[in-house]
Amino acid sequence: MAALQWWLAVALLLFVPTLAQAQSLTTAKSTSAPSGTDATALPAFDLDIEAPDEIKTLLGTHLELQRYRALADLSDGELDRLLVAARLNTQELLATLGYFSPAIDIAFKPATSTTASRRVTLRAEPGEPTLVRELRLEFSGPIKTDPAAQLQRQQIQDSWSLRVGSRFTQAGWDDAKEQALRQLTTLRYPAGQLTQTLADIDPASHSALLVVTVDSGPAYRLGELVVSGMQRYDPQLVTRLARLRPGAEFSQAELVQAQQRLSDSGYFDSAFITLDTSGDPQAAPVRVQLREARLQKLVLGVGASTDSGARLSAEHTHHKLPGIGWRAMSKLSLDRETRSLGTELTAPPESNNWRWVTSALLQNQQSGSFDVGSQRLRLGRTQSGERIDRNYYLQFDRAQTAAEDGSVPSVAESLSANYAFTVRNFDSLPFPSSGWGLGLELGGGTTLGSQREPYSRMLTRLQAYLPLGRRPESGQADLRAGRIALRAEAGAVLAHARISLPSTQLFLTGGDSGVRGYGYHDIGVTLADGQTTAGRYLAVGSVEWQRPITRNGQLTQWESTLFVDAGAVADEPSSLDAKIGVGAGVRWKSPVGPLQMDLAYALATQRFRLHLNVGFSF
Repeated sequence: MAALQWWLAVALLLFVPTLAQAQSLTTAKSTSAPSGTDATALPAFDLDIEAPDEIKTLLGTHLELQRYRALADLSDGELDRLLVAARLNTQELLATLGYFSPAIDIAFKPATSTTASRRVTLRAEPGEPTLVRELRLEFSGPIKTDPAAQLQRQQIQDSWSLRVGSRFTQAGWDDAKEQALRQLTTLRYPAGQLTQTLADIDPASHSALLVVTVDSGPAYRLGELVVSGMQRYDPQLVTRLARLRPGAEFSQAELVQAQQRLSDSGYFDSAFITLDTSGDPQAAPVRVQLREARLQKLVLGVGASTDSGARLSAEHTHHKLPGIGWRAMSKLSLDRETRSLGTELTAPPESNNWRWVTSALLQNQQSGSFDVGSQRLRLGRTQSGERIDRNYYLQFDRAQTAAEDGSVPSVAESLSANYAFTVRNFDSLPFPSSGWGLGLELGGGTTLGSQREPYSRMLTRLQAYLPLGRRPESGQADLRAGRIALRAEAGAVLAHARISLPSTQLFLTGGDSGVRGYGYHDIGVTLADGQTTAGRYLAVGSVEWQRPITRNGQLTQWESTLFVDAGAVADEPSSLDAKIGVGAGVRWKSPVGPLQMDLAYALATQRFRLHLNVGFSF
């Protein structure tokens, strides 16, 4: 017990001084602040701004007087001096909006026994706005007389945003100058500048005289490529991928496209292209800084779709095969419907951007009601561009088709010559809002084996986006108005009715990118026993209304859709009987492309089906 009392005494000796110190601090704080208030929570003064909404927003955001409200020890004398500066600051801010003769009144009401804080009331009447009375947009340097630059001069003049009669604002003045300089330096004249910019304001007449001199400097032409960062590949590879012709006029857009081609080629992890303006303008070096990709790459993938279920894949790339220097891409893919193993060898591009390509594909696929094992060999040439892709090739096809009843599989083989091209004219990828794309495949060949009969094949695809509104100032699609998406596909195989063709040369449809509401490749030719097989004629069409989803008046990354799909497959054009699917869905602009989520109803089977798909390709 004595020991317990001793420990209590020690604790009190330690606790009492601390308690006394805390009490004294609390007392000091309470005596320095008004009774019942917290000094740190009260502003130095209240500020009321009485002005039109545009002015009120500007002053509420940028008025320097605002930041002094946090000073709790601000005296009345100091506040009076700040109010004088606030008047000048208000005049400066209103001038940025084109109001150079405002009426400004600042009233100060000190604190009283009934009011806990001081109050400042700022009233601002902007007055008559300043309008642009005259614009003198002049040119100096080669751009003034060069006939080739006439269109560029006209574009700079036509796109000048601060026109005569419009209200002068500092932001508008800065934007107009920046736009003119950008249009000057991105084509022919990268060293151009604005040598004179004057905004002469007359407050009495509320008018502004704008004077701008656009000095182009010399016109530049491209010289030789100066490449750095290359160790593994022939420098000619960069020249052929970039496709920048020495002697061509400088265009920043062309440099950006060349940089993108290098990045998209797969040979380089990064590419950066600049024009060296320190040398001869008639042959300015083009500096290309590169970082090479790894010589070999292995990518393992996991995915899923409602068409084919879960998917596993492994893809190996070797950018420079020993001995031949070609690139080899091999891929193994496994899902519910398809098992495939393929490899493709691609030569480096030639000077005209054509390259040799050869490939082999082994595949086992559920095709309608049949299990099809197929082999394909292809040899040809390809040319890829920003808007147009072209291919021509020889192809061998072999397909072994087995029915579910265990009957003897049928085998068909063919050899064909083919030509294909794709044209893309979309406004932006991978999220287009307007534009169109067209693809066409034409081929002809012969069956092999005991029956050698000629045949021809055609397949065409169309994808188009029609905006329901356009912005009047630019003519570009108005994203808020939504769009109509149209999709069509048609195919035909012309051959004698008795010949047997590989099913991989025939057609099936249904699924995420065919006719929604139906399963993958569920629409084909229906045989007498009820089984579905591939047919010689294909017709598919789709109309979809896509409307953005907004939140608080702002566009989000989501869209809602309503759609109608129709498609048919037959062995004779007269037998085409459309299967129709209708539904609704949503789209999300994901980092890897559009994510499509649709719920569709198949009129033929009277069943609902969910469709999930991601990405955009054409």
